[in-house]
Amino acid sequence: MSALQPGQLEITILGCGSSSGTPAIGCQCATCTSSDPRNHRTRCSAYVRCGELGLLIDTGPDLRQQALREGIRQVDAVLYTHPHADHLNGIDDLRAFCYVRQGAVVLYGNAFTMDNITSRFGYALQPPSKVWDKPVLLPEVVSGPFQHAGLSITPIPLQHGSWPCLGWRIGNAAWLTDLSHIPDDSLALLQGLDVLFLDCLNMDGYPSHLGFHQSLQWAARIGARRTMLIHMIHRLEYHTLSALCPPGVEVGYDGLRVRV
Repeated sequence: MSALQPGQLEITILGCGSSSGTPAIGCQCATCTSSDPRNHRTRCSAYVRCGELGLLIDTGPDLRQQALREGIRQVDAVLYTHPHADHLNGIDDLRAFCYVRQGAVVLYGNAFTMDNITSRFGYALQPPSKVWDKPVLLPEVVSGPFQHAGLSITPIPLQHGSWPCLGWRIGNAAWLTDLSHIPDDSLALLQGLDVLFLDCLNMDGYPSHLGFHQSLQWAARIGARRTMLIHMIHRLEYHTLSALCPPGVEVGYDGLRVRV
């Protein structure tokens, strides 16, 4: 595939919530009781469409619901950020996409994540049966830029507390969720972005995530034309947080589609 043309890449926020989702069970805060759909957040994930290709970033436990909501019928590969449950445990729902395509789905991630998937979901890494009753997945460890079906993809090493996590850059868009620090070498891979999706767990700092003010600092350093905040806890109400954002920074929401 040649260099991406403007508008060729479409990214849909499938979920921009934290591990609890929003509404959070048992909570009666303003966000959880809001009727505004922008305050209803499923677990964090994205769908990337480029020509005939359809890629997922992570497979959270809300994958089935997200795919039905957005009309997704095709997944060619999954780009994994890390193996926490809210980003991985919907992996069984890839079975439907394997059945539709009558073929395997490739998984990309760092060795830390692929080792976790292999040990926990080994049954999904077997050859297909005649009835495709299980996912059929092909894990691939990546440590630098690669191509999938001609599409150039760059993994972005990040620190998520003590865990080695990956962000992902495709063209001039990058998805950085679940991070507490961006190494200098990774920062250099994020120059010239049109769109940045960036972790923003809560207002205050957290050992393994960015707080709002940290997110703004990293957004300023990266300098993307447009930054959207993702992976938000239910205490961050959409309108209240939007009013605090400087120009060029927006609050993401489930179902938001961006062309790059």
